[in-house]
Amino acid sequence: MTDPRQKPSTDLSEADAIERAKQGDADAFQVLYDKHKRRVYSLCLRMTANTAEAEDLAQEAFLQLYRKIGTFRGDSAFSTWLHRLAVNVVLMHLRRKGLPQISLEEALEPAQDDGPRKDIGARDLTLSGSIDRVTLERAIENLPPGYRLVFVLHDVEGYEHNEIAEMLDCSTGNSKSQLHKARMKLRDLLKKGQRKEQIA
Repeated sequence: MTDPRQKPSTDLSEADAIERAKQGDADAFQVLYDKHKRRVYSLCLRMTANTAEAEDLAQEAFLQLYRKIGTFRGDSAFSTWLHRLAVNVVLMHLRRKGLPQISLEEALEPAQDDGPRKDIGARDLTLSGSIDRVTLERAIENLPPGYRLVFVLHDVEGYEHNEIAEMLDCSTGNSKSQLHKARMKLRDLLKKGQRKEQIA
């Protein structure tokens, strides 16, 4: 029998929901699921650019959460911990699937058409302007898988290059290189999109 002094699950704070979910409280776990499902799905969708895969991977991430919530110690924010768990689920899926990824061993030097050498990995002010969100999302989906992965992890999810390097098992320099190339490709895709709109 439940303790009548306990709050109903819908009124729980996140910290209480985490503690109760660790004890196996299904309603508390539902509270966490409802709070984070959209962000986890959105992350999976950005990384895979496939709605069906994103749904499956989001579900898998929450299955992993159910199994591993007891290991959450609170060293970082719960959302950060959950997103890292989701990223790992997606990365494992991509490795199993063997998606053609751009080599992470590419040189740091920009190609001829990339223009002058830039501070790779620094904030790109030309991408910081107001771009139609839908256009940007579509352009991100059209990036090659390797570029998209690093772009989403760094510019969307906010991971540092050393964290990305650890996740992808590559060097920090490779992560910076991939991000630089992803931004250049994204800029090209956005320019092409604008030209199509002007012609239409």
